[in-house]
Amino acid sequence: MQEIKNIIFDFGGVLVNLDKHRCIEAFDKIGAHEIVRYVDECRQEDLFHDLEVGNTGVEEFCNEVRCICTGCNADDADICEAWNALLTDIPRQRLEKLASLRGRYRMVLLSNTNPIHWQKALDGMFRNDGMDVDDYFEKTYLSYRMHMLKPDPQIFGKVLMDSGMAAYETLFIDDSPVNCAAASQLGMMSLNLTGDEWLDRV
Repeated sequence: MQEIKNIIFDFGGVLVNLDKHRCIEAFDKIGAHEIVRYVDECRQEDLFHDLEVGNTGVEEFCNEVRCICTGCNADDADICEAWNALLTDIPRQRLEKLASLRGRYRMVLLSNTNPIHWQKALDGMFRNDGMDVDDYFEKTYLSYRMHMLKPDPQIFGKVLMDSGMAAYETLFIDDSPVNCAAASQLGMMSLNLTGDEWLDRV
């Protein structure tokens, strides 16, 4: 880590815990049974892909869920709540670790995410001892705002260029081996870790 000056963190699975089964139960509860297979198989095509890459908005996403799911009359708030059931919490020890690293490294967040999940994160997941997301990261790079997804090399290139970070001085932490491989090909050091695994590695 001596040569590392920058750290790029993933969000889902690295910082925030995910519970696929809780999300499935939530969609089942509102009658969106056809959506369950998307969540169960971690599929990212169609409506979920379009939401995550910023090609569709929250209202359009909710309308599409109702169209796909025969007999589902859930309102937008219920659909968003069901999708948000995937995210559980960011444990305090991870936030404390981020705070301790911020003084030693330049840190940014890069996530394949969507406006529904990100709003939930902003509403309270990063709040700890009066801190918020901007206290941990100098910038957040989100797929739905950038209109591109990991592991596309362009998204990594964009982050490095925009932040002025050199690849060889940058560590990338992600729960996807495919994403880590893409980052490594650009010259970054990468760690394929989940949950608390990274706490003792940086």
